[in-house]
Amino acid sequence: MVKHHDAVLDRTFAALSDPTRRALLARLGERENLSVSELAQPFTMSLAAIMKHLDVLSDAGLIARE
Repeated sequence: MVKHHDAVLDRTFAALSDPTRRALLARLGERENLSVSELAQPFTMSLAAIMKHLDVLSDAGLIARE
């Protein structure tokens, strides 16, 4: 049971270790229902790169996608 919690914590901290992912979370904290293109607007990276960051956040259970 402890190992399960360790894996969840590892995934969470790994997701939060990246400044882009923290910035994405901050934007979602300001306004929850943003499209991916709206969310990606201030970043100088491709939508594909943003999607990969969102995948990491989703896998860590930090965001839910609809």
